[in-house]
Amino acid sequence: MPITASLQADIIVVGSGPGGATLARELTGQGKRVLLLERGIDHRPYSYYGTYPGAMIYSDRLSFLFTQEGLNIIRPLMLGGATSMYCGCAAPPPPWLKEKYGVDIDAEVAETITELDIAPLPPQLRGQSSTRIAQAAQALGYAWEPQLKFMNPVRAKNYNCGAKCMLGCRCGAKWNAAEYVDQAVKSGLVLQTRARVDHVLIEDGHVTGVSGSLNRNPFTAKASQVVLAAGGIGTPRILQASGFREAGIGMAMDVTVMVYGTIKDAGIGNEPPMTWSWENLEVGYMLSTLIDPWLLYPIVNFLKGPQYSLTWPRWNNTLGAMIKLKDEISGGVFSDGKISKPLTKNDRLRLKQAEEVCRKILIEAGARPDTIFMTPLRGTHPSGTVRVDTMLDENLETEAKGLFVCDASVFPEALARPTVLTIIGLAKRLAKYLTGTANNFPNS
Repeated sequence: MPITASLQADIIVVGSGPGGATLARELTGQGKRVLLLERGIDHRPYSYYGTYPGAMIYSDRLSFLFTQEGLNIIRPLMLGGATSMYCGCAAPPPPWLKEKYGVDIDAEVAETITELDIAPLPPQLRGQSSTRIAQAAQALGYAWEPQLKFMNPVRAKNYNCGAKCMLGCRCGAKWNAAEYVDQAVKSGLVLQTRARVDHVLIEDGHVTGVSGSLNRNPFTAKASQVVLAAGGIGTPRILQASGFREAGIGMAMDVTVMVYGTIKDAGIGNEPPMTWSWENLEVGYMLSTLIDPWLLYPIVNFLKGPQYSLTWPRWNNTLGAMIKLKDEISGGVFSDGKISKPLTKNDRLRLKQAEEVCRKILIEAGARPDTIFMTPLRGTHPSGTVRVDTMLDENLETEAKGLFVCDASVFPEALARPTVLTIIGLAKRLAKYLTGTANNFPNS
């Protein structure tokens, strides 16, 4: 039998996505002994990173993770988490997070925007056909605007952006949370990859550490404070196994679809994804420019029907408008491993309305009406599974003293917008609380 490993730290952080990576950097910078536990590994140095085979290697269930209702969820299990496979989009938190739930991260978000130079791409890099869609929308009265990006072409070794960059950024233009981990390691962070956390250890109502497997051998790690940042699926599963019965009951998903149409000219597949967007705050959805990467396009559309995958030869001439729906809390992540995310009646009505808007925009942009169709539903942001105001207080602390959560699972409602900037803001705010430097917490 292998000898059980034992580790010790001031604070344990589980997960290295935007929440965990930010906490690791902020806390080590304040002199805390931090242990960061990541289930996956760092795939960035390998030649397969950012390729189709790579995306299967580092995605949960080879990218074929589905809810019981058939929503496909791409869940990266790797250093950097979801920021290794995203469109590099940034958006400030919705006003209701502060107004309704008392979570004020405005200062932290502003700091991050300045630090990471978050801004729209320059006009000449937004894509000619993507801009064509935005101008068509504007002509119809929809106020599309350039999308804020965690992307700076100046950083790139050889800037080469297109739909394929969702598989992983090979040129280095997009910011990745793993960069924060790199910085934290230089400041003394202890990083353990291949560390799967199964349980939180609690004694007399206070967290004492975590347990799980490290390189498939049992381990325990001790600390007086633990932050779970394993994502909207991983975090509730750890809490469920640790006796938190409410974890995973209900979830949001920012349910997403694309509406495609064919034009005679070049489409948006070789242009940066999501360079323009618009939010309908009143109804509850976001629209943007987006298309599936070339090889994924026929696979995804085959789920809708074989005839839709046969549109693959038109990929280079396809315009795509993404719908990101502010879906209502429903379904959940369950202890038997199943995930459920049914759409409510209201969700379906709003999705239908958004689809009609996209159809009008694509026709205005020159797409042939007989070529327009909507892709299968997919879940892009598993969230809301350990919600503020349900399981967490305003400080992101659970009923167990010293046990915190800081990832998309804390969202009390679907954001229906890019989540990374909000998560970074939450993590910076929590780091201030844990180091006693906070001044904007209700209970500090």
